[in-house]
Amino acid sequence: MTGKLRVAVAGAGYFSRFQYAAWARLPDVELVAACNRTEAGAREVAGEYRIPETFAEVPAMLDAVRPDLLDIVTPPEIHFECIRAGAERGVAMVCQKPFCRTLAEAEEAVSITVRAGVTLAVHENFRFQPWYGEAKRLLDTGALGEPLGLTFRLRPGDGRGPSAYLARQPYFRTMPRFLVHETAIHLIDTFRYLLGEVGSVYADLRRLNPVIAGEDAGQILLAFGGGARGLIDGNRLVDHVAQDRRRTMGEMLLEGSEAVLRLDGDGRLYLRPLDSNEEQECRFDWQDVGFGGDCVYRLQRHVVRHLLAGERLSNSGVDYLVNLRIEEAVYRSAAEGRRIALGEAAR
Repeated sequence: MTGKLRVAVAGAGYFSRFQYAAWARLPDVELVAACNRTEAGAREVAGEYRIPETFAEVPAMLDAVRPDLLDIVTPPEIHFECIRAGAERGVAMVCQKPFCRTLAEAEEAVSITVRAGVTLAVHENFRFQPWYGEAKRLLDTGALGEPLGLTFRLRPGDGRGPSAYLARQPYFRTMPRFLVHETAIHLIDTFRYLLGEVGSVYADLRRLNPVIAGEDAGQILLAFGGGARGLIDGNRLVDHVAQDRRRTMGEMLLEGSEAVLRLDGDGRLYLRPLDSNEEQECRFDWQDVGFGGDCVYRLQRHVVRHLLAGERLSNSGVDYLVNLRIEEAVYRSAAEGRRIALGEAAR
């Protein structure tokens, strides 16, 4: 593929604005069309980002403009039909998460793209947040020694009271699976990025706010193949110290045999050698643009480099199925009150 990548976008909701804005900043990309079931929404973003054409249906958009890449930023209910439409026309795709409605549907969607020989990436952007990239670099250089444990305290503080989530993403309130399926899945993927593959899970989930349908708090213990343990401690009612509580959505400790790395709510990393009481800030370059340290731009740039220059894709649909199988094991563990091995969860 040569020249600019011609990108069409399906969806015009709250989070799509981060994605339109990032595509518009990429020099190797041309935004050629926007689609939304309420076409007025597509016209609104088209006016803002100078997109020449708008549509109400994805197949019609694909047939008319023949893009190189379809960015699917719709609710999960129509992911499958969008992916099928793209695969039938040989179009590469990026699909928002939560990815499809069920694991079985996601597996079929991935299978369709594999059979069609088209690229499918999942818009899983946490691993592209710059502090995790720096943490990965420090791990790989041995600055922490052997990794022993990783803890993340998810504390966005947006789930309290009768009006929880109404202002930004009201559909959160009706999701039967919420904390894990919508939010902790980000951390499952990030933990795999940092520590490798998961062997087993144990989970305790609960609902604290009675106005929502799904769980909004819980603990997830992940056992990794290398022996390390990961703990995702989530509570959407409680907050954390940060100027912008959506920047990191919580705080992290990454513990090794030689040092401990701490992430605060403002995206700063601090390294403390064992046997020392002194932390040293780890300075690294990042942009406070858009969402999560400009992670949307970083993800989309990665996909562009894959399609135009052959860079290895780290967020493929095939790989993302591993995250969804871990998610299924988490829910099964919480339901049955026991540890679930990943091989057992697949049966």
